[in-house]
Amino acid sequence: MVAKNETSELLKKVTRGSGTAAERLFPLVYEELRGLAEGLFRSERGCHTLQPTALVNEAYVKLVGGEG
Repeated sequence: MVAKNETSELLKKVTRGSGTAAERLFPLVYEELRGLAEGLFRSERGCHTLQPTALVNEAYVKLVGGEG
């Protein structure tokens, strides 16, 4: 798990335009979101067509406004 202070500092740097901070932040947030999705899927029925990784990928695409 990533320290909240580290994530907050990276977010501040990203908002100031730091590409390096964005590159460091993405994998940290991605793994945290994937872990949360896995936890949620464990309490659901197993007949989902969407898996935790795919769910996080879809959320990312929607957040950044990408198309594919």
